Amino acid sequence: MGLILAAVHLTLVGWLLLRPQYVAWVDAPNLRPLATIHADLALPPLDAARELGAGLVLLAPLGVLLPMAGGRARASGPGSFARTVFAGLMISLALEFMQTGVPGQIFDVDALLLNTAGVALAHLAVVPAARAWLRRRGERVAAPAGSQGRTPRIHRVGIAP
Repeated sequence: MGLILAAVHLTLVGWLLLRPQYVAWVDAPNLRPLATIHADLALPPLDAARELGAGLVLLAPLGVLLPMAGGRARASGPGSFARTVFAGLMISLALEFMQTGVPGQIFDVDALLLNTAGVALAHLAVVPAARAWLRRRGERVAAPAGSQGRTPRIHRVGIAP
């Protein structure tokens, strides 16, 4: 289920980012880290929050969906985080490179940074708690049935039911 949801999310992101935008001129690509972020911070607070939030939220669901696709409740926390953030970085980089072939779209290194940070924050906010809950649920399922007299059944527990 996690793999299907990740594919649907990436299809939607691709549709949003890879549509041509017909404008009178196109800026040069931004290859200086934090230049666009500094420019966004110079905007009024609500506009700055909207611009930065859009960069953080765009790929953030992948921070949860990619570990769900793996389906392991007992995965190493730091290893899972590193794999997820690296995958988010590579997906963001691929999207940024694909945008260079679309009219009106440019490469922006700050979008890469914000997208990757969004994946990392979503992973840290949701996955450790979800895995802990799934491990506790798996231990309850594997525990003896007690007074009900049933034999215990052990289920493979993953992120996705």
